[in-house]
Amino acid sequence: MEIRREKFDSEAARELAAALEAELLATYDGVPGSGGLPAASIFEPPDGVFVVGWEDDEPVACGGIARYDEATAEIRRMYVAPKARGRGLSRRLLTALEDEARALGYFLVRLETGKLQTEAVGLYASAGFGPIPRYGPFANDPRSVCFEKRL
Repeated sequence: MEIRREKFDSEAARELAAALEAELLATYDGVPGSGGLPAASIFEPPDGVFVVGWEDDEPVACGGIARYDEATAEIRRMYVAPKARGRGLSRRLLTALEDEARALGYFLVRLETGKLQTEAVGLYASAGFGPIPRYGPFANDPRSVCFEKRL
């Protein structure tokens, strides 16, 4: 997989973000998540970046880094297409996002995922992320679990 920076409003990013949203709605019985679709501007340098993973000229994975505060970045919209799963691409994507956060000057990364997304929860825990209290728009959403990692 080749990971490249893309604008969040690019065709590839929009396609993957729509697939992620559809999968989340199906997983949570049509109830949308608490975070909502972010504005493309949060993924623009110097505060953020969005990346897309490509295989054979096809977008198969994506994720973004957005500013949470001066020292902390938030990983948003991380997704691997179902047909590309089971081959370690999510771990490669997560490592790339951590590298992007470091390059932007962040010392911590945090993220939110859903309780029913057991593969994602397992990935983050195995990558050194520790659980933290729910924050921001997720604070009162019992479906959410949040994690943080020092870079």
